[in-house]
Amino acid sequence: MRWESQRLTGGDPQLPLEVDEVPERGSGRAGLAAPGPEPVAAGTEDALAIEIRAKSIINRVPGAAQVPFSWTINPYRGCSHACRYCFARNTHTYLDLDSGHDFDSKIVVKVNAPELVRRELAHPKWAGEPIAMGTNTDPYQRAEGRYRLMPRIIAALRDRANPFSILTKGTLILRDLELLQQAARVAPVSVAVSVGSTDEQVWRAIEPGAPSPLRRLEVVRRLSAAGLGCSVMMAPVLPGLSDTPEQLEGTVAALVEAGATSITPLVLHLRPGAREWYHAWLSAHRPDLLPLYERLYRNGAYAPKSYQDEIVHRVREAQERHGMRRRPSGGGFRIAAERSEREADQLALL
Repeated sequence: MRWESQRLTGGDPQLPLEVDEVPERGSGRAGLAAPGPEPVAAGTEDALAIEIRAKSIINRVPGAAQVPFSWTINPYRGCSHACRYCFARNTHTYLDLDSGHDFDSKIVVKVNAPELVRRELAHPKWAGEPIAMGTNTDPYQRAEGRYRLMPRIIAALRDRANPFSILTKGTLILRDLELLQQAARVAPVSVAVSVGSTDEQVWRAIEPGAPSPLRRLEVVRRLSAAGLGCSVMMAPVLPGLSDTPEQLEGTVAALVEAGATSITPLVLHLRPGAREWYHAWLSAHRPDLLPLYERLYRNGAYAPKSYQDEIVHRVREAQERHGMRRRPSGGGFRIAAERSEREADQLALL
């Protein structure tokens, strides 16, 4: 494996099976069941953490990426959420691991990430630019329950008053709520949650190791109630699986009710690595959808613009029907909803 020389000795620890910061409660909305224990994706029950000592942690984004941020922090590689479509899957092949099961179950942990963040933020040449987290793999996946890297990373950013953003599906972010509030008092902080659909069957089939949509809605609700605000990446919208008018309407209604500050719908894109893994799942479980996907993605990673525009139009109409208006940011959370949506659209280019 690449980085073998940086790997720690002593074996690879098994990851915890359950990590959850959302209490049991009903949703108060028809059609959404009360949450139960979080699932563990089939085949990842024995997921392992591959511990390494990284040489650097604040990474510059290549200019060709065309995203609205220049720097990222990724304390983990691989993700036990095991989302079938994850665009980051191909990055595991850079480590001589596969983009399928290895990506879901062999999680590279940069155990010295917090110390590196402090050191690199203090470097005389560091200009205090915004840093994005969660743009590759989720910083609040199961491994974070054991390693607790994010509280120390956030504290380092807070102590330097450095702007940052976090995108997550994980409920563990609520554990760090007080730290996020402290950081938002001294610098711009942006938090977003990914909820592509509230359809329980779709979640169980496509995101088998991620917290349920209902628990993610509770994260949105609690972040908003705490004065931080929370935008939502309604992503990905899956052709043939979560794109009916009824499904889009139900998801938007739930997001508005939870207090999302903005909603940005993004249609599934299939890059190499993710494309093969997702296609294998379709072939095994939904072969009836193969002709649709062959038609939509025959020209590359993205669905036709006409299809994407239709989804965006339907979501915007649903937002209007449910009375979604821009909400002022609370506390130190200083990012406009319009900018959040624009940045999310650009983030999809990843």
